[in-house]
This record gives sequence, structure tokens and C-alpha cells, in this order.
Amino acid sequence: MHADVHHLLHTARASELHHEAARFHLPRTSLRTRVGWALVEVGLRLTTQSREATAPRAAAFHPA
Repeated sequence: MHADVHHLLHTARASELHHEAARFHLPRTSLRTRVGWALVEVGLRLTTQSREATAPRAAAFHPA
């Protein structure tokens, strides 16, 4: 295939892919929103860890 033809086909396909990808582009969120959700996630992890750490444990079984 001639180099010019190959380049034109590549350019056309790349353009199609860019238009296809633009349909699935997620909107950007602000830094404030991302930091807020990160803090929520950290808080949820801390609360679940503290509940697991303070949960009463079953008595160990000691056979006689």
C-alpha cells in the first residue's frame, strides 16, 4: 500500500475513533468534589474498621 493512501486511511479511522470515544467521555468533576468523595470514602473505611476492632469476639474453645 502506498504511504499516502495508508496515511489517509489512518487519519480517517483515527477521526472515527475520536468521535466514537467522545460519546463516552465522562464529564470532569471539580477538585472539590473529588476531594469530598475521597474524604467520604476514608471516613467509611475508618468507621467499618473501628466497628470490626471493637466487635466482641467469641470465646475461644478449649477442649477439656
